[in-house]
Amino acid sequence: MQIESPLTGVVAEVLAAEGTGVRAGAAVLVVEAMKMHHEVVAPAAGVVRELAVAVGEQVAEGQRLFRVEAGAAAEAGAAAREADPAADADDDAHAIRPDLAELLERRRRAQDDAARPQAVAKRHATGLRTARENVADLCDPGSFNEYGALTLAAQRARRSLDELIEKTPGDGIVTGVGTVGGRRTAVLAYDYTVLAGTQGIRNHRKTDRLLELAERHRLPVVLFAEGGGGRPGDTDSSELFHLVVPSFHTFARLSGLVPRVGIASGRCFAGNAALLGCCDVVIATPEASVGMGGPAMIEGGGLGSFAPEEVGPVSVQEPNGTLDVVAADEAEAVALAKRVLSYLRADALPDWTCADQMLLRDAIPADPKRVHDARALLATLADDDSVLELRPAFGRTVITAFARIEGRPLGVIANDPRHLAGALDADGSDKAARFMQLCDAFGLPLLSLVDTPGFMVGPDSERTAAVRHTSRMFLTAATLTVPFLCVIVRRAFGLGAQAMAGGSLHAPAITLAWPSGELGAMGVEGAVRLALRGELAAIADETEREQRVQDLVAAVRAQSSALNAATYFELDDVIDPADTRMRLVQTLDATPVPPPDPASGRRRTLVDAW
Repeated sequence: MQIESPLTGVVAEVLAAEGTGVRAGAAVLVVEAMKMHHEVVAPAAGVVRELAVAVGEQVAEGQRLFRVEAGAAAEAGAAAREADPAADADDDAHAIRPDLAELLERRRRAQDDAARPQAVAKRHATGLRTARENVADLCDPGSFNEYGALTLAAQRARRSLDELIEKTPGDGIVTGVGTVGGRRTAVLAYDYTVLAGTQGIRNHRKTDRLLELAERHRLPVVLFAEGGGGRPGDTDSSELFHLVVPSFHTFARLSGLVPRVGIASGRCFAGNAALLGCCDVVIATPEASVGMGGPAMIEGGGLGSFAPEEVGPVSVQEPNGTLDVVAADEAEAVALAKRVLSYLRADALPDWTCADQMLLRDAIPADPKRVHDARALLATLADDDSVLELRPAFGRTVITAFARIEGRPLGVIANDPRHLAGALDADGSDKAARFMQLCDAFGLPLLSLVDTPGFMVGPDSERTAAVRHTSRMFLTAATLTVPFLCVIVRRAFGLGAQAMAGGSLHAPAITLAWPSGELGAMGVEGAVRLALRGELAAIADETEREQRVQDLVAAVRAQSSALNAATYFELDDVIDPADTRMRLVQTLDATPVPPPDPASGRRRTLVDAW
């Protein structure tokens, strides 16, 4: 069997001399061309014959080099093993080359928590998990594909390479793409065990790379935001102030395009907090401190000395609306992040159960002045264990929650009569308007459960800029693209009721009321006392006057009942409360969620941070 040169070059090495036995695939010659070495191999086991070239000799493509004499296979094999002792080794017992060994060791030091036992022990002593433990818990097993694991901090001017490998793996952030509940998701986890999770030069590059992938491929984002903000210690840069950083612009540009869930545990300050504040849903653990500047920055600004725990603790950030949900610990925070993403992907769950809907018949007390438990009502109406409330300690006049009905996710806004009688104040209006934006951006139908005396009024209310804040509900509702459904469970008075109904009782896809429903320009008793002020003042006897008020209230209440309003077609229907789920599902079947704009991939330009 004649063997020819596969290319033009120079013989660089002769590996098997004339008469040498070789095995199939063994290299006989090496030809060098363009500084690259090309092996010429034996196509079958045999003996090398007629070797016609020597080292340094020029050969041409197609030139005869040698012949392999087949036969005498046993002798050839023995000669091959003598020439190549490694042939006796098991095929799977390959030695690891030095370059591969170096890579494997570097990856171990970069990606294995066990390689940094002291840092991990210190982290666990705080009761918190490492970044990699959180990522592993979030992503489906084996699905996380890391980007930039071998990155090191930009500090070569003042640290040795070995020190950087030891102390700055990943430059303080773990980034990659995994699946969460089967859906590809971009994950960024600041690593507090590395330079306090601060944002360095290459750390930002990793962030930008992943966020650009999220934008390009429409990937949801989960951000573990703990960290101390910008890092002043990086030296390997030509920039002066490090203000040319795309990360904040890139992350903000994802608003309304893909869901972004942020998790804060421990200390989250400055740049880390800025990214957290851009998230659609913010989850925190009890020990978290979140602030736009940490203690060093505060003290440097001459504003006093504070412990980290005094700067934006949960006790401050939960009631002021910064946090959407407070979890018991990081494990629950991760579970909540998965749950939020399950709503925002707008997929229905095939298996569901619900409470006996006959219970809704008694959800509203017969006494019109007795408050009802709006959360219990929603829990009964929705699928079992499907309600997730956001910002419960802020804007307490309104409940905002994700829920499911027959497995379908939707957003719910509901007046809470236990706070300000369910009147819409500035905070409650901001909370409801922002939640409507969030649901609209990601294709969740909205359900409004109405029991309100209207907008909050009075000098104290006006000091909160109520005129502008409450108007956000009208503006947002008028620009919704998703189906909006309204159920009046009791009071629907004034402009507040119109706001809860999307601006008008005929704005929703359907407006239903329960028999307990009352409609009017304002509360019945207040309307009577205001409209008939003169007549009532003329009644001298107080008992007689109050009896007259009650008689008039009863008469007006009969006129303002939902059943009477339906005769004027101010409502689409008055229904048995037990039929509410059925009517909602029928309406959702008839009003599918429209797709986002094909060019931009969006339904809304952005979801407001507030």
